[in-house]
Amino acid sequence: MQINLTGHHVDITNALRDYVEDKFQRLERHFDQVIDIHVVLTVEKNHNKAEANLQVSGNQIHADATHDDMYAAIDGLIDKTDRQLIKHKEKLKDHHRAEGALRNRQQTA
Repeated sequence: MQINLTGHHVDITNALRDYVEDKFQRLERHFDQVIDIHVVLTVEKNHNKAEANLQVSGNQIHADATHDDMYAAIDGLIDKTDRQLIKHKEKLKDHHRAEGALRNRQQTA
């Protein structure tokens, strides 16, 4: 998993970079097939915005969050991304498994 971090009107400090990387490591426990992550942190007037584009196997996921505090915006972004990854993972599950179980029961009966 490669994380690209970009800042618009904000300096990306080492503490901010470490915080983003630590939070995105949390996503790997749900879905380990994340290929690339591009995070954009933006400051507009009094609002801090965090956006992320994730490239996962066969799909792209986009999420963003806005808050008065940059760290809170990153936390909101992680929560949204986590939910989207779980939903994506559920879509990838083999839904034909139940059909196979029914066929096996019919063949043995």
